[in-house]
Amino acid sequence: MWKQKIIPIFFNDHKSDLGVTAFQVPNFMRALLTNISPEINDLFGNVRDFKFITFKDISIEKQTQLISEMNLVTNNNFTDVLRTNTVEKRKIVSVKEDGNVVTQAIIFNSTLAKTSVFYLKGRFNPDKIKELSKTDQFENLSSKLIQNYQSAPLTPGFNPN
Repeated sequence: MWKQKIIPIFFNDHKSDLGVTAFQVPNFMRALLTNISPEINDLFGNVRDFKFITFKDISIEKQTQLISEMNLVTNNNFTDVLRTNTVEKRKIVSVKEDGNVVTQAIIFNSTLAKTSVFYLKGRFNPDKIKELSKTDQFENLSSKLIQNYQSAPLTPGFNPN
């Protein structure tokens, strides 16, 4: 029997796995996203939810499990924009649409060295999602977000003095 899987369940199931870096951007932290790059700033202006999770140095069995779980997620009313399956790498860009607008996007990249999942919810230009995924901008996003998070105050606008 097929079990449906959605991103919040996938995220919660794996955020405590060993070797995982997980990041979820709450509303008050969206300002951090605007400092990363002009392209990301344009994209994130319409984001209502953003999550990413990376797995480092995984086994073939773990990779197979993650790919299977991601297939369950994307089979839940998502449309594949891009799917590349090679021995070395699996790449999936899958979206949900409302007319000509992308309302949800999943960018999944998997190798044994690093597997990453980016989830965006909001209203986006589909060409922008495609362009950012083709130029691998999502691949560099996790390290930039963590850098910005570590250097930013946790409570914007609060001055204890």
